[in-house]
Amino acid sequence: MSRAEAERRGRRGEVLALWWLRLRGWRILARRVKVKVGEVDIVARKGRTVAFVEVKWRRDAGLLGDAIDAHRLRRVARAAEMLAPRYAKVGDDVRIDVILVAPRTWPRRIANAWQPGA
Repeated sequence: MSRAEAERRGRRGEVLALWWLRLRGWRILARRVKVKVGEVDIVARKGRTVAFVEVKWRRDAGLLGDAIDAHRLRRVARAAEMLAPRYAKVGDDVRIDVILVAPRTWPRRIANAWQPGA
């Protein structure tokens, strides 16, 4: 698969993740937010929780287990740390979530996927 095709499918996975979050009561605050240390695919809020969401798409659900690792999560966590003051209010819970997407499967969310020091 070409890089352009992978990018297109990844964007489609992000759209699926957006709708999946919306259907579960999350309000989407932002998409594809870039800062100098990285990028966050989705910023969403539900009640007093703000989630910085990394979306990973794979063409085979069997490959989703290797889609996210500590290196990628650290990059998202650094970006979320810079972005939190923009989206979170005092007293909000802030977390890093991952949504794994593959064809013909329901999206799988890993809530609070990153802990400092992990």
